[in-house]
Amino acid sequence: MITLLDYGAGNVRSVRNAIRKLGLEVTTVQNPEEIVTAEKLVFPGVGNFGVVMENLYRDGYAEHLIRRIKEDKPTFGICVALQALFEGSEESPGVAGLGIIPGQIKRFDDSVMAVPQIGWNGIRIEKEHTVFNGYNDEKLYFVHSYCAVPTEENRDWILTTTDYGQSFISSVAKGNVLATQFHPEKSGGAGLRLFGNFLKGIDTIAVGQLSNEKYETRIAKRIIACLDVRSNDRGDLVVTKGDQYDVREEGEVRNLGKPVELAGRYYEEGADEVTFLNITGFRDFPLQDQPMLEVLRKTSVNVFVPLTIGGGIREFTDSEGNHYSALDVASRYFRSGADKISIGSDAVYAVEQYLKDKQKTGQTAIEQISTVYGAQAVVISVDPRRVYVRNPEQTLHTTLKTKTPGPNGEQYCWYQCTVSGGREGRDIDVVQLVTVCEKLGAGEVLLNCIDKDGTNSGFDHELIALVKKAVSIPVIASSGAGSAAHFVEVFQQTDAEAALAAGIFHRSEVSISEVKDTVAKAGIEIR
Repeated sequence: MITLLDYGAGNVRSVRNAIRKLGLEVTTVQNPEEIVTAEKLVFPGVGNFGVVMENLYRDGYAEHLIRRIKEDKPTFGICVALQALFEGSEESPGVAGLGIIPGQIKRFDDSVMAVPQIGWNGIRIEKEHTVFNGYNDEKLYFVHSYCAVPTEENRDWILTTTDYGQSFISSVAKGNVLATQFHPEKSGGAGLRLFGNFLKGIDTIAVGQLSNEKYETRIAKRIIACLDVRSNDRGDLVVTKGDQYDVREEGEVRNLGKPVELAGRYYEEGADEVTFLNITGFRDFPLQDQPMLEVLRKTSVNVFVPLTIGGGIREFTDSEGNHYSALDVASRYFRSGADKISIGSDAVYAVEQYLKDKQKTGQTAIEQISTVYGAQAVVISVDPRRVYVRNPEQTLHTTLKTKTPGPNGEQYCWYQCTVSGGREGRDIDVVQLVTVCEKLGAGEVLLNCIDKDGTNSGFDHELIALVKKAVSIPVIASSGAGSAAHFVEVFQQTDAEAALAAGIFHRSEVSISEVKDTVAKAGIEIR
């Protein structure tokens, strides 16, 4: 029996599903004393260091965790749980960690690498451990802005290290206690094997190359499958795809498959992430959107890579007058299986308000969610379109000289942000949007392009380069992919951390495995 410490962290559903997938039974801690008495304890951690520690101290869990670890009882910590073992973190100054391991958690340097680190990276094994039985140098999934730094004082705890602009501690172990910065429950088959080796008590050490050669680990470019989900005219939830955001064909909503089945297929083909963009009519009352919540629950049972959900994640008042904050809505989706929340139109409105008031309010969806769950949990979905001008002086917006002239030979353009699924343009450009969203706490940009959507002509490299130059957070290229070669081009010609496609995968024009093979043959790092 595996006992899970559920203290209100984000997506613990996937941890439960991973344990069950391994053929093990799982129960949840009901009172603090069970932390000490549990046969094997899994301690997940998602979100802000200060919020996690506040919850642990508030519920009386912290002292029992310290006691359990000092008594060397089998314990597996995940992500922020590893950080909680240290004395404190720059993320939450003045908040005490559990103090088991010497040292402070530090923020990555965003002048060197995009922060947060989001994606699949390798590990460098520093000492033998049974958890590596069957491990074959596979990449594992990381998502964090802060990291533990190796020192002489914590050396005896270090199990693996990883490189991301610097060397950091990617897992620790001593006796029967182990914690990973990466998410084993989101690391596909490799993560499940590592997780299973610990939980099942595998005692045969089978370690490959230790780190005495000091090789460098490298983060992979991500290939993401996107599923636009909505109800059709008969009320069935389907995956659809639009051309310039029009999802109808001969009057009917395009039906390209069932969301749970397609997500499972893409996972098996090697997708690094799966994104659901909810474009159903349920968005008016997102907590009543039971079909979409059920899609997340069912998908997370067998899909062990990150799941992102977008569409309707905002504050609202239901038909009975009950008010729900954006954080309330996001929390429900996290608890149903989502790892990241994508915010679209509400991000535009938040930026417009910020530009008007010249200050944060603390009340926007971006701020609320990132404060509790961390910046890595908030994705901004941007839907810009080109507006051509003859010279930069014609507009106050950020322009670029384009290699694709406008209909009247215009040499310059700016990218106008839109809302309501691309149907309404706003007087705000893409650089304004992404830079302010980063200030508000967003951790990633999903960069669509209305002009490229459904064209199969390749990604808009000029747009991607413009946004990458403006922000220090990761950028996902989207819209326009028509072949595997387009993924190679976007990674070779821009610094995008990931690339996303929908229609070509749904219609089986190109498979994810073909894309990854083609990208790898071009010498680009992938999982």
